[in-house]
Amino acid sequence: LIGHGDYTYRVVKDWAKTSIAHNPILNCHEMVMDSMGRLIMIGDHTDNNILIFDKSGKLLDYWGTRYPGGHGLSIFNEGGEDFLFICDCGWFQDRYGKWTKQSGVVSKTTTSGQLIFNLPDPRLVGIYNEDEDYLPTETAIAPNGDIYVADGYGSDYILHYNYKGEFIRKWGGHNNDDENHNLRNAHGIAIDNRDSSNPILVCTSRSENCFKFFTMEGEYIKTVALPGLFVCRPVIDDQNLYAGVCWSLNKDNKRNANSGFVTILENDKV
Repeated sequence: LIGHGDYTYRVVKDWAKTSIAHNPILNCHEMVMDSMGRLIMIGDHTDNNILIFDKSGKLLDYWGTRYPGGHGLSIFNEGGEDFLFICDCGWFQDRYGKWTKQSGVVSKTTTSGQLIFNLPDPRLVGIYNEDEDYLPTETAIAPNGDIYVADGYGSDYILHYNYKGEFIRKWGGHNNDDENHNLRNAHGIAIDNRDSSNPILVCTSRSENCFKFFTMEGEYIKTVALPGLFVCRPVIDDQNLYAGVCWSLNKDNKRNANSGFVTILENDKV
């Protein structure tokens, strides 16, 4: 059992019924639940980018070979049908363990893998300068279908598109005069709907060890500092915010690579 107080959890180490020989997993970056209660996981092993489990860990389906940098996964129900939004962050590992970088991509697909569309590469359509990297790590889908992309391994912008994939605006980056509007390693993004009449966006600024909150139009609201925590995507459930922490700082204020955990915030308090 891990955790404490009202938040204790049992670790089941052999939950996923997979093996190295069949349906191997390289890095598991994200998992979402669809409307049928299935758990859909994205990884960056191109034998099976997407693995679909039932709640017992039984493997139900798998597909995908085109996302070597499979990283972000969001789900949105549109007209009674579930759709996936997949981020390939552009960084991928070859069979010899060497990391390579290419431009990233965001795809909308069905849960069975049919491609609906790819969002345009912002460097090719005038949204970015030619020297700015595009390495998207996460998406968030608004109730009206608008798509928000966090370019967390690239230029740290938040990109806003409508449900058709048409560009609306961008903000963030790391070169603003107002430090509140800067994002540094904008790894994750989520719709914060805890006030149902006033949804807002919560964005990860991982290198700054904090979450930053913005209006849906990109106006800065507040920062929630998490000293020493290199947080990943925020996940909202009821009135709580959950986040994986890739690593944290040790007592000497140095990054400890083997110090990951889950952090839970009740409102803005850990």
